[in-house]
Amino acid sequence: MSQTNIQQLCARAREQLKSAIGQMETFLNHTTLPQLAEGQDEETVHFYRGFLADLRHLLVFSEVWQEKLGIVLRRGTFDPESAEKTLYRVYHDCVNAFFYPKNESYSEDGRYAYTGQDAIRFRKKPVRAARDVIMEISKVYEELRDELTYYESDYLTQLRMRSK
Repeated sequence: MSQTNIQQLCARAREQLKSAIGQMETFLNHTTLPQLAEGQDEETVHFYRGFLADLRHLLVFSEVWQEKLGIVLRRGTFDPESAEKTLYRVYHDCVNAFFYPKNESYSEDGRYAYTGQDAIRFRKKPVRAARDVIMEISKVYEELRDELTYYESDYLTQLRMRSK
């Protein structure tokens, strides 16, 4: 991939992460576990506890890699190798954290991906605000996944070939 393409991809990924970060911060800054689980049974409280933990983890990963992309882009001379390594980490830390949350409060059902329906399925039916934040940021992480799929496997293969 050319240096210009890598640089543009870094800039796009940074902006996409910034967008998702803003949405997650707004939700997390205005929502508490007692608000989400008010009057609910213990299983639902556990669901929301895991949901909020996963969202906080995703927010931290996204903030870290958004900042690292900024550093890569602000350097005096653009280093494509460092940029590719950073894009690889964005894919594995951010995209995977979104699509494979530790507490499995939601998951992606690939059968719906091509039907125009929402592919995200929740383990329990969440309140509207929780559902909305996941559905909004899912668009961002889907785009990132599509743009960075190269870094899932081809990047590692390229690194192995360089080392030989």
